Amino acid sequence: DSTTVIRCKAAVAWEPNKPLVIEEIEVAPPQSNEVRIKIVTTALCRTDLYFLSESTTKYTFPMVLGHEAAGIVESVGPGVTEFKPGDKVIPVFLPQCRECRFCKSPKTNLCERSPVSRLTCRGKKLLQFANTSTFSEYTVVNQIAVAKIDPEAPLDKVCLIGCGVCSGYGAALNNARVEPGSSCAVFGLGAVGLAAVMGCKAAGAKTIIAVDTNPDKFHKARVLGATDFVNPNDHDKPISQVLSDMTNGGVDYSIECVGNVEVMSCVKGWGVSVIVGYTDMHDFAARPIQLLSGRTWKGSKLGGFKSKDGVPEMVKAYMAKKLNLEEFITHKMTLNQVNDAIELMEQGIGIRTVLSVSPQQ
Repeated sequence: DSTTVIRCKAAVAWEPNKPLVIEEIEVAPPQSNEVRIKIVTTALCRTDLYFLSESTTKYTFPMVLGHEAAGIVESVGPGVTEFKPGDKVIPVFLPQCRECRFCKSPKTNLCERSPVSRLTCRGKKLLQFANTSTFSEYTVVNQIAVAKIDPEAPLDKVCLIGCGVCSGYGAALNNARVEPGSSCAVFGLGAVGLAAVMGCKAAGAKTIIAVDTNPDKFHKARVLGATDFVNPNDHDKPISQVLSDMTNGGVDYSIECVGNVEVMSCVKGWGVSVIVGYTDMHDFAARPIQLLSGRTWKGSKLGGFKSKDGVPEMVKAYMAKKLNLEEFITHKMTLNQVNDAIELMEQGIGIRTVLSVSPQQ
């Protein structure tokens, strides 16, 4: 019912670098243009950890983290026509209002508008993280940050499309624009990097070099399309030199998925290097000659997909068996075990942990 406050369970981050606390919170009714969503499953993404630890000025505590999820519309506020209770949806951290100058441009997937929070706990307003706050049984999201998906889609799989899989896959297809027969390097084989490998393969790349200091990740990368593997710990020369030697001067496309500003490299003349790993901690530097000689250096958010358009399309691709999501899911837990999931990620164990939040109806 769109007029009642819902009391439910959520994992609250009260302060940086501390375990999340399972609390009872209040979720206000959806206001105009808002949708209240019952979260069925949510996955843990490294960006959640980044904001829990590298407490930046933008985010203040307490807050409810989580932004890679899938659920069912519980109720809608006034003015919402696109959604109705019972719809299967994926909340998206990157809105698409369809009205601002960015939404109207085919050149970007950014949007100028940002939604607000309807969550409180013990009388304190909880900051809405990444417009979504999905570590909660219910959340309220502006309709511009919700994508309606195929009603047949399994929510415990397609939740990954809300962030990690789109981010990597789209970085290869939409931002790098990988071409058939080309050579690619992907740095970092977490969920985003593995999705980038899958995107390079879908684009028809001939050589896909997977780079990671953890060789345990190489098997999954091979399943998703990687052809070669480089562990920087096995080499005493810079990794850019190793790649250059392997590819006769450097790869055509490189996709950086670790948030490390020192690992970008591609061939001169036409090489494209895309930064995907989220970080705001360090400046990056390059000699002008790097760009003067014809390289392109660019960034990517949600893989360049306009969220409300792209997310349902990616769900369709999964339903048509053109997208592999199973390989990404290495652990399944419940919301109560969120701190265990954080521990696994900090230790570099597994790829994605999917948390069941509410049982599906």
